[in-house]
Amino acid sequence: MTLSRRAALGLLAAAPAALPARMAQAETFAGRYAYDPQPIGPGIWLVRGADEAIVFGNGGAIANAVIMACPQGGAVLFDCGPSLRYAQGLAAVAEKLCHGPVRRVFLSHLHPDHALGTAAFDPAIVAALPATRTELERDGNGFADAMYRILADWMRGTAVALPGATVIPGPIEIAGRQLQAMALKGHSDGDLVLVDEASGTILAGDLVFYDRAPATPDANLAAWRESLATLAALPHHQVVPGHGPLDPSGTAAIAQTRDWLDWLEQALNQAVAQGLDMTEAGSLPIPDRFAAVKLARYELQRSVAHFYAGIEAQRLPRIDAGSGNGNG
Repeated sequence: MTLSRRAALGLLAAAPAALPARMAQAETFAGRYAYDPQPIGPGIWLVRGADEAIVFGNGGAIANAVIMACPQGGAVLFDCGPSLRYAQGLAAVAEKLCHGPVRRVFLSHLHPDHALGTAAFDPAIVAALPATRTELERDGNGFADAMYRILADWMRGTAVALPGATVIPGPIEIAGRQLQAMALKGHSDGDLVLVDEASGTILAGDLVFYDRAPATPDANLAAWRESLATLAALPHHQVVPGHGPLDPSGTAAIAQTRDWLDWLEQALNQAVAQGLDMTEAGSLPIPDRFAAVKLARYELQRSVAHFYAGIEAQRLPRIDAGSGNGNG
């Protein structure tokens, strides 16, 4: 596999300092994934991911997945986890709950904690936005390589399997399950959102994080805020975030995600204006209102790595730029 610089920076830079020791351990002691499907409405279950970074101990199972039962039998999945092994187990759980095979797997976006489980399925039943397929073609092998470096034996047999079906925004019916599909962006270039009509649930993918700090490796903050405004305006009862618990209020998770993004952008711009370096910016005080938000410091430091150089280039242009004096 070819490890792209983009994917390597996004994953290996986020790995813990004890990575070599964990990799040695993983060669022998890859474990089993645990699944605890929580019913959240008629014929719909939330399978929670760990509110942690990707490390050997959790097998990369940090993202939420959703199982939906089809009235005519079978299951629909929204996201399928980080590995072949995880997705095989998730499919078995879904088939038992829904009394039939997995009929469709929707990918919310490209990131490996959500998408590398596609290796467990016939590509013909895996559906994603065109932008997501393009991003997987560009970065998928690099992500997979980085995940193997972190998770080793957990990833055995996992390979990038591109989606074989394209999601067209609008109404979708899968064996009697009625969904609405939306093509948004901001967390990535292609962020698929589904609205389950039977339960009034927004399946938001990583456009929404709840009590877990948002990750930003491919983010466009302006587009992300626009997408959050779109979600907030939808008729709905509850929200399943990409990471974190169910939001039964339907409003708190969207508002918290927006609040974090607003604070993050303001804080980093202010840090550049004050002349702080990246290490200092990563140590900025985090507001008390985010005290319960898991991985807040970790994601702040990652966001500094993602955004700081660009903010510096924008706010602190080269002093010789546009001088036109002809001197080399």
